[in-house]
Amino acid sequence: MTQTTGRDAARVRLGAAGAAVTIATLVTNSLAYVVPVLGARRLSAADLGALATVLALAAIAAVPGFGLQIAVAAHRARWGGGGAARLGLRTAALTAVLTLAAAPVLTMALRLPHTLTLLLPATTFATVLAGRWLGELQGDQRFLRLAAAMTVLAAGRYGGLVVGLLLGRGPVACLLLATLTGLLALPVLARLAAPTRAAPLAVRRGTPVPAGTGVPRRLGARQVMTACGATLAMLTISYADLILARQLLPAAGSGAYAVGSVLTKGALWAPQVVTLLVLPRLARGDRRARLVALTLILACGAVLVAAATVGGELAFRLAGGVDYLHLAGSAPLFAATGALYAVVFMLVNDRVATGARWPAAPLWLATVGLAGAAALIAPRTVTGVLSCALAAAAVTTVTMAWLAFRPARR
Repeated sequence: MTQTTGRDAARVRLGAAGAAVTIATLVTNSLAYVVPVLGARRLSAADLGALATVLALAAIAAVPGFGLQIAVAAHRARWGGGGAARLGLRTAALTAVLTLAAAPVLTMALRLPHTLTLLLPATTFATVLAGRWLGELQGDQRFLRLAAAMTVLAAGRYGGLVVGLLLGRGPVACLLLATLTGLLALPVLARLAAPTRAAPLAVRRGTPVPAGTGVPRRLGARQVMTACGATLAMLTISYADLILARQLLPAAGSGAYAVGSVLTKGALWAPQVVTLLVLPRLARGDRRARLVALTLILACGAVLVAAATVGGELAFRLAGGVDYLHLAGSAPLFAATGALYAVVFMLVNDRVATGARWPAAPLWLATVGLAGAAALIAPRTVTGVLSCALAAAAVTTVTMAWLAFRPARR
């Protein structure tokens, strides 16, 4: 009876944590959505284009922050140790320096105001450094605090932009405010991640580390670089079809594909809270947790694909309007592509967490194959590019599943 009660309590805590992280994710996405909506109404077309371009560059420069978070979370869940402070600071500083070095080139190549590109390193520094504290909270499975930290980070990244736009300021003033709010969020994140009286979960349980994984006890740059490479590969393959559509299709076709890709991204990101919650257990080699997570993500994907099949017209009406209703029959294919990539992302995180070599290699190969097939074989239509994207997602899913579940070598 006591054991059953304990399991029920654990399920309740996990459910509350999942709900909190989901809400924090919705807050983040909502704030990110508000910025272009406000910008379109408050800025001229030229200023909006400049601000949107800088924000896109900031998103790319933030990739090391996601890699840092994954590496710190996996290492902390496995070993329960520290070592993230200096590495986090070095990662953020190096990213900011590289961004600063690229500023003159970006200014000329993208025709941006030099003040905007000079502010970019500071915003990048804050976002990347935040990955350290998010990783510590995730690795310790302090998910309620993690949800609070995610909300604080979102407010820091986008709050200054929203305030600046509401005040009618230009792109430079908006980005300056965003830089200040981003830097001010860092002490709050540090406070949320401060150790509590209870030891990290991995240490309290004394969970044994699976033999033969090759994961060092000390957190180092190699682990962060591996996680960064995997994060970049995941972003690249998930946006590759959209970029190819822009290059290969006429303007109308490219726009239609962009509307359909909203369904792909929805199916991709909807179950990502599962991957976030399960990562610490994956780092300790918990095969049951991996199977449960995979089942949940597959179930979520199946529901979304079924919903797209039944309500394809409604989905496209909401995503782009009545001008795109002729693509309603493709809605299940767009959703299926995203659902398969959601599985891929979880399995890639599993391989990163367990110290596998070249965890993202199948994704890079699939991206090359997708580009080649779309450019050389597929018809220059929305369906042609989409078919290539779906095939690439399916092949990558099968490959990653085989790598994850193949028998370990003795």
